[in-house]
Order: sequence, then structure tokens, then C-alpha cells
Amino acid sequence: MLRVQNVTFQYDTKVVLKNISMELNPGKQLSIIGESGSGKSTLLKIIYGLYHVEKGKIFWGDTRLLGPNFNLVPGEEFIKYVAQDYDLMPFITVEENVGKYLSNFYPRKKSKRIAELLELVGLTAYAKTKSTDLSGGQQQRVAIAKALAQEPKLLLLDEPFSNIDNFKKNSLRRELFSYLKSQNISCITATHDNMDSLAYADKTMVLKDGKIVCVDDPKKLYKSPKNKYVASLFGEVNELFEKQLIPNSTSNKKIVCYPHQLELTENGTLKVKVKNSYFQGSHYLIESSLRSKTVFFNHPVAIEADQEVVLKSNFS
Repeated sequence: MLRVQNVTFQYDTKVVLKNISMELNPGKQLSIIGESGSGKSTLLKIIYGLYHVEKGKIFWGDTRLLGPNFNLVPGEEFIKYVAQDYDLMPFITVEENVGKYLSNFYPRKKSKRIAELLELVGLTAYAKTKSTDLSGGQQQRVAIAKALAQEPKLLLLDEPFSNIDNFKKNSLRRELFSYLKSQNISCITATHDNMDSLAYADKTMVLKDGKIVCVDDPKKLYKSPKNKYVASLFGEVNELFEKQLIPNSTSNKKIVCYPHQLELTENGTLKVKVKNSYFQGSHYLIESSLRSKTVFFNHPVAIEADQEVVLKSNFS
């Protein structure tokens, strides 16, 4: 089990993380979401052991992780960290990169392990290709395979699918997180991608300004966001008064709702003027205005600009 206890960290005089505490059980997957600069990447680097922590403690089981001030080589052997710069050797092949730290005493075992991982990340055909000849997304996949080669107990991923094409990203994500579950490998993913934080995480942590806003089951976070900031991390969001959405209400309590929770009707309580319609594939995202406030809602077809429509909420 990973335990982070009351960790505070700063660069020179700028505090980046403030009193962070969390736990992660073996085989569980945690996603960390938050706006840029919220401290996601810094937290991964601290857990891995690249930064020394003056305030707070980090444990793996009963063993305290002491960081770079106590380790000749930064980083823990049982933890692997996939950074956004990939850290590949440029002039050796893909298979050589993946097997770089595997023992040469058992060449068949090493070759089998490399082949298994290249198949996992969909790069079998590129085994003999030098990493300099790969695209950014392919290099990212090599970095993931390289991190898995030595069978870590904890895998840290920093925006792991950011440069991978969508058609490959979805299948790779399914294969990777299923593999981690099957091998009982704990994983922490710092991400801006909703699929990482909603579909594959056991828990999702929300950071803002270096502080934990909340940690919960991703479905609960999405369906009952603590505030507008949390909801906005999952996409467009509206913040409206209860009396604008619920008939006969006079309350000025603010309600956070997603575009799919508002629908066009003839007898609603919210009158808006359409500004733009954005095609989203299965529907249109309609941007409208309520005086100076922007309101988003979904609709099956585009709506002409400047048209006034009435909306109602479709949540209980």
C-alpha cells in the first residue's frame, strides 16, 4: 500500500503542494485531475523520489520512501514513472529500449517479455525501428512498455496518452489498464482526459492550487460534483440558481448542471437566446446567453442563432 501523509512541497518560495494525504491499495488505479499548475505532475515526481520532501512522509507498506537526499540514484526500484518527455535512448531500437534494464542472463525470457509488451502497446511491427524514427505517440507507447518491463508494483503515468491518435488511444487504454489489473499493479495517472478519470479509475482525486478538493468514486464525482470547478474538469458546465431551474422555487441556491441536463421545452423556466451550435457527432452543443451568462445545453439538431428558446432541467 502507498501512503502519502501530510506532504507539502515548494519550489524556492512557491508552495506547489499543500498538506497532501492519500492512500492507494495494491492493484488499484487512481486518477489525478485538475487544471494546469494544480500540482499533478509534481506529486508524481515526489512519490517516485525525484524531489525531496521536507514536510510530510511517504510509505510503501511499512517502508518509508526517503527520496533523492538519501538515494544515490533517484527513484525507487519497484516504482516506474512515465514522464511526458518519454526518456528513451534515441539511437537504439524499440526492442532495445524496452529491454534495456532486463537481464541478459536469460535471453529467451528477455525476448519473450519484450515481445509480450510490444504486443500490448501495439508496436510489434516496430521492434527493429530506432526510436528517433517514431512519431511522438509511438514513442509514448514505447515508454509505457519500457516502464512495465521490470514488473513494477506501482506505475506512475503523466498524461500517458496525450500524443496518441484517438483510434489507437482507446484500445491501448483498455488493454493497458486491464493488464495492470491482471498483474495487480497499482497505478496513478495524472491526466486531463475524462476517459482516464471516469472509465478506468477506481478513485479520482481532484487538485486545485496544490490542495486536494475531493477524492471519490469517479461516477459520484461526475454525478454529484462538489462545485463548479470539479464539474468543469469533465467538460462544459453551467452554474444557475435553483429558482431558474425548478418551478415555484424562490431559492438563490446555486446548482451545477451539465449541458445534457438541460433540454428545450415549451413550458420551462429558463429563457435563453441561442448564440452558436457546435456539432458533437451524436448531438449539437448549443451555446446560449442568459443576460451576461453563457448557458450550454444539448440538442439533436442545430438551432438558428438569435432564436429565443425555453429550457428546463431533466434531473430530479
